[in-house]
Amino acid sequence: MDLDPPLTALHRLGGFFVLRTAGVTDPRTAGVTDPRTAGVPHRRLPTLAQAYGPGRPDVQGDFLTSRVRRVAAALRTPETRVAASVAQQGLAARLWSVALGSAALYGAVPDLAPPLLLWDPEGSAPDDLWLTGVRPLPGDAATIAELVLRGHLEPLAAALRARHRLAPGLLRGNAASALAGAARELDRWGRGHGRTDVAARAASLTRELLAHPLLSGTGTLTGTAFRRRSCCLYYRVPGGGVCGDCCFPRPPRSSPRAPLA
Repeated sequence: MDLDPPLTALHRLGGFFVLRTAGVTDPRTAGVTDPRTAGVPHRRLPTLAQAYGPGRPDVQGDFLTSRVRRVAAALRTPETRVAASVAQQGLAARLWSVALGSAALYGAVPDLAPPLLLWDPEGSAPDDLWLTGVRPLPGDAATIAELVLRGHLEPLAAALRARHRLAPGLLRGNAASALAGAARELDRWGRGHGRTDVAARAASLTRELLAHPLLSGTGTLTGTAFRRRSCCLYYRVPGGGVCGDCCFPRPPRSSPRAPLA
């Protein structure tokens, strides 16, 4: 079980799988250097532990609210709960991709504890997440669930529910959908590059993870196709429709009382 410090194998898989591990300093020091500015001192980036922490909307330093506002502006939606749902699913996809990709390629995963991950709420993949140190852990489903579900998606969901009107089932469905999406990409890459072992490993781990109590019942996996039992609310985005794995065959009629899960 080993990981190369730059996690170079993940770079072959595309932006959502990449995890930067160089050019940052420990967040506990006086400042953080943004690698995109060639060593020029940059604003301090929060850790994900700080982002999930207790905070109030409209207060400077509430990094999660800042992310939701950025997503809302990009989607041109006035509904912050819709933006919050999309933001959560995007972050879930990043975390699942890194963990599942590492396990499928290396047989190990880096420790993704929230205090070790720097997060740029104004950034996008792959420049939104930076790992301050690479410590290998077993690449099994139990470890991945502890890292991603318990370590990140539970506190993230709690923080979002404290700020926005989001149903638990919706957020669980988002997490499951993001996992299935990462597995599909690994299957596509593995089969296209003669690495059927990668595809098989990703599929096996995904089945185990979807059976986890925090994800069980969120949908049905058939091969690499996933059909969820909830809706992420993307249909409420101007010009948006239903996603490929949505429970709805067509966009429901929009109304202020549209279902949340």
